[in-house]
Amino acid sequence: MKKIVIFTGAGISAESGVQTFRDAKTGLWNNHNIDDVATISGWRKNRELVLNFYNELRTSMPNFEPNDAHKALVELEEEYDVKIITQNVDDLHERAGSKNIIHLHGELTKARGAIYDHKSSPADNVIDIGYKEIKIGDKCPLTGSQLRPHIVWFGEYPFGVSEACEAISQCDILLIIGTSLQISYTLDVLNKVKRSTIDNNGCDIYYIDPKPMHYLDNYGLTVNYVDKKAVEGVREIVNKLKIK
Repeated sequence: MKKIVIFTGAGISAESGVQTFRDAKTGLWNNHNIDDVATISGWRKNRELVLNFYNELRTSMPNFEPNDAHKALVELEEEYDVKIITQNVDDLHERAGSKNIIHLHGELTKARGAIYDHKSSPADNVIDIGYKEIKIGDKCPLTGSQLRPHIVWFGEYPFGVSEACEAISQCDILLIIGTSLQISYTLDVLNKVKRSTIDNNGCDIYYIDPKPMHYLDNYGLTVNYVDKKAVEGVREIVNKLKIK
């Protein structure tokens, strides 16, 4: 069974109505300084502000539904070994029915302890909280430390990078959907794909985005660009892959 890795960014969730902080002109992200709510220094300065910010994001998630792009990706599992690597912290891939997902930037529906205020600790338990709020005084059951959102803040290292690199190095097809590729480590991760040799056909790469960045061209990779939003572009490529 051929292996497909799907690398998704904010563009796929945007069509479900989920607001992205890079593009927001109004709403929650626009009303806060990123340093105050998405950094360790912000957490040290005002934990209650940080918790309230993510509580609002988390409790709003049931208002958003997986769109046809999320759902179409699930269809590929009928014929391929599929792994999704996402920069998104929402649970739309899960609710659409995808089974094998790496959340590089964490998950809104999870929390972990903060025994250290400058780094994560393996001693702190990651727990499922669903769409519930985290309040000051809510503690990690293992360490007794204050719970914090299970989110990768600026300056923190993403989760699952080694696993993501391994999956990409072994895949036959790579779909990149709805991301600008402007997060520093992203290109290094995606550049792990198999290269074409005499004995190896390499990896087929599709990049679905209305304004795709051409950074991967500089790595000598052949990329099939689909200049469309996620819903339309994913359906086009899924239909193509299902008849191969």
